[in-house]
Amino acid sequence: METVDVVVIGAGVVGLACASALAEAGREVLIVEREHCIGSGISSRNSEVIHAGLYYPPGSLKARLCVEGRQRLYAYCAQRGVAHARCGKLVVASREAQLDALQEIAGRARQNGVDDLRLLDRAEIAELEPALDAEAGLLSPSTGIVDSHGLMLALLGDAEDHGAMLALGSPVEGGAADGGGIVLEIGGKAPMTLRTRCVINAAGLDAVALSSAIRSAASAQAPQAHFARGVYFGYSGKAPFSRLIYPIPEPGGLGVHLTLDLGGQARFGPDVEWIVHPDYHVDPARAARFADAIRNWWPALDADRLQPGYAGVRPKIVGPGQADADFRIDGPARHGVAGLVHLYGIESPGLTASLAIGAHVAKLVSG
Repeated sequence: METVDVVVIGAGVVGLACASALAEAGREVLIVEREHCIGSGISSRNSEVIHAGLYYPPGSLKARLCVEGRQRLYAYCAQRGVAHARCGKLVVASREAQLDALQEIAGRARQNGVDDLRLLDRAEIAELEPALDAEAGLLSPSTGIVDSHGLMLALLGDAEDHGAMLALGSPVEGGAADGGGIVLEIGGKAPMTLRTRCVINAAGLDAVALSSAIRSAASAQAPQAHFARGVYFGYSGKAPFSRLIYPIPEPGGLGVHLTLDLGGQARFGPDVEWIVHPDYHVDPARAARFADAIRNWWPALDADRLQPGYAGVRPKIVGPGQADADFRIDGPARHGVAGLVHLYGIESPGLTASLAIGAHVAKLVSG
């Protein structure tokens, strides 16, 4: 039986950040990934936004790790040459009835340590973004965008520079914790059995299922998995905005918003659709619903320019109609199994928080 100190399951941005932090701390790390390339799941199907930390309940893991992660991420991108832009964003109230909600977001953000926000009236919004129609807005200068694939390549490079190894096409098919550590059964073309001191379950959409497949006392504490699909539509031609534009959040997500890629191309989404199993279908007919939502703050939208883009699936741990859940990072202190960490419900702002999550996980299994 092969032995290794640490196995990180999942080579998305969060798994790679955990692997990099652990390898830098001197741990022997093996990253196992079911697919044949890194970052092909949640990490490749999001808005690539660096969030400031506006929305999350003060004191929550989402709030703390987002704010810390954003600061770490900007510094890391600058140091490692990862393409990014601190373009800023506007959260907008398109009608007077939403003004209180905008104030609530501003107050929550200040409690989270986001200290650079500015409330704008209609005239100030028109000066910054003339095409935008809104009663008021909240300007977040520290929101940005990042090349998520470039970030993952940099994290993998850092991990490998500190001795980590990557095994692609290597699904975890089962395992169990015993007195001597954790045994994993790895499938693929070169199946193997591994004994390890530490397992980090960063499997994204499969994290809950894996917590059952790796038999231990922690399995009984796993949440129920739910999936929410969000689709994106691209825009042919140039949209007349220089910042990201977000409406007031809606249940399950942040509403259909406008983000920009590093080339300045606009895309809209995601919406929220609860599904039973992960599915990445984009129905072109949803464009009409998108157009209705976008016209609340961009009345001049040319709906004929909306083009089906791609879909992502959020790894929810609460279902429809329930309040959003915090990240769950279940380590030994919670479930009593030495060396085992399950990461549940790592949806937005997981990309922003990834470096902070990696540092947090490394501390949970230090010693």
